[in-house]
Parts: sequence; structure tokens; C-alpha cells
Amino acid sequence: MLHIYIDGDACPVKDETYKVAQRYGLSVTVVANSWMRVPSGDWLELVVVDKGLDEADDWIAEAVETDDIVITGDIPLAARCLDKGARVLGHKGRPFTPENVGESLATRQLLAQLRDQGVMMGGPPPFAAKDRSLFLQQLDQMVNTIRRG
Repeated sequence: MLHIYIDGDACPVKDETYKVAQRYGLSVTVVANSWMRVPSGDWLELVVVDKGLDEADDWIAEAVETDDIVITGDIPLAARCLDKGARVLGHKGRPFTPENVGESLATRQLLAQLRDQGVMMGGPPPFAAKDRSLFLQQLDQMVNTIRRG
């Protein structure tokens, strides 16, 4: 059955994901390195993993199954979940696919090198209302695509 996993640490679209999940009657698991406030209900579970660099990612990658949805901005986690047949959606509404995740990993590595060398400073642009809107639209579309088979 379709399940949504949220890489909970620093995820700006948890509330939007909860709304979509409730609309479709889906279960959600939020995985994080520390306790956080989440809505109560039998459709939602908070899993707090040990503190560590990839503990939440490892938990999600182990639990996810084909056609589950993972919400994350972590490109290596996205690649691992895609390998298991899951669907992955970034915080700004960009779906990760087997076709684009390799390019995303390469871009991430290049930008990290440029920052390390001092050639480029700063990070991605701030999260905006249009990002939230695109995320909602893409999550809704992803759920419907999976349900149609």
C-alpha cells in the first residue's frame, strides 16, 4: 500500500504532505534525528533515529518499498530510494527520477567543490510560496499516478 516517508530534519513541506496524505487516506512516517511535534493520529508515525550523519537516510532507504513516496532534499537518499522502485519528490516540487538523479548528484558535487575552493559562496535560493505550490501540485499528481497503476 502506498506510504509516504518524510526525511524530517529541515523539511519545509511537512504540513503540506500531511494535508495531501489525509485527503487520500495515506500513512506517513516522519524520520528524524530528534523529536519534533507532529499531528496525532494513527495515520502518522514519528521515528527518531540515533544522531548521526546518515541514520535517517539509512532508515528510510531500508524501509521504503516500490511505489512508496519519499519527500527529501537529499540527492544521495533520492538515488537509493529510486533504486528500490520508490518515487521521490524534492522540497521545491521537483521529482527525482532515474533519468535526472545522476545529473543532480554530479551538480551537487560540482557546487560543493566550487564552494570549497571559494569560487562560489552561498547556497540555494530561499524557499518561496511558488515552491510550496509546485510541491503540492507534484505530490498530488504523484499520488494519483501511483494509484492509477
